[in-house]
Amino acid sequence: MGWIQREGSGWLREADGKAVLITGCDKGFGQALARRLHAEGFTVFAACLLKDQGGDGARELERLGPSGRMHVLQMNVCREEEVDRALQLVTRSLKGPEQGLWGLVNNAGVASFGDVEFTSVEKYQRVAEVNLWGAIRVTKAFLPLIRRAQGRVVNVSSMLGRMSSPLRSSYCVSKAGLEAFTSCLRQEMYPWGVGVVAVEPSNFIAATGILTRDGVQAEAQQMWSGASAAVRADYGEAYFAEQVRRMEGFVRSGLRDVSLVLDDITEALTARHPYARYNPMEARWWVRLQAFTHLPTALADWLYVR
Repeated sequence: MGWIQREGSGWLREADGKAVLITGCDKGFGQALARRLHAEGFTVFAACLLKDQGGDGARELERLGPSGRMHVLQMNVCREEEVDRALQLVTRSLKGPEQGLWGLVNNAGVASFGDVEFTSVEKYQRVAEVNLWGAIRVTKAFLPLIRRAQGRVVNVSSMLGRMSSPLRSSYCVSKAGLEAFTSCLRQEMYPWGVGVVAVEPSNFIAATGILTRDGVQAEAQQMWSGASAAVRADYGEAYFAEQVRRMEGFVRSGLRDVSLVLDDITEALTARHPYARYNPMEARWWVRLQAFTHLPTALADWLYVR
């Protein structure tokens, strides 16, 4: 492939001969990234939740198989046995297992919504099981291979991992945990020569479909029926219905072109000196993120929440 230069991060490494594992490739960022990296010459291990069920996303990626550089794997990041099987398959498929695996992209994720008082503890656990514990589980399994290659771990977090948002506490909690994990791992991996990067996209819901109108309605029914009589009485049906309408509109919002995210993940995997964090987002969200991470909390809340 030769050498490519991208603004801000110096000369990029060649992709030829390098292998990358990506989780959550059934749709959205994961599927688009698998296609991008395959086209750029990487060997791609695309982990899909629904491969064994004949999922459309897995089948589409399998059509790229004749190149010999696209391997589609079954992986539910919440199941230890599936992660272990994927590790064995990747290790067997690497041309030089002793040289390791160049990249791991923890992309698998789910989204949810709801006021704290309408959100069950079980929902907090379900969201974190994928977004946080799933990423930790996969990282711990594949990290020895990454260390051998002195490669990269790229965690797809969110701007909501570093700033809060009403109605999104279950998602924010999971992504804030992922941010903390990423920072700790980055510091631990310096002596090994492994780069650990967080990519923090803004709103790409319209592009990824991580939330859908049907999903919002189903969640709303569960939350209302699961809430206590006191919570339903205090908040009222009108308030609850308005929040649901807001979320139904939210699923159609955001950027539809995922190239900003793909560019940043690709740079995180290939730049000689990648940034610790990338923020693929519009200027207004970047300004809001800086406000929440740099201004006094009361001032940031006054500007954007109250």
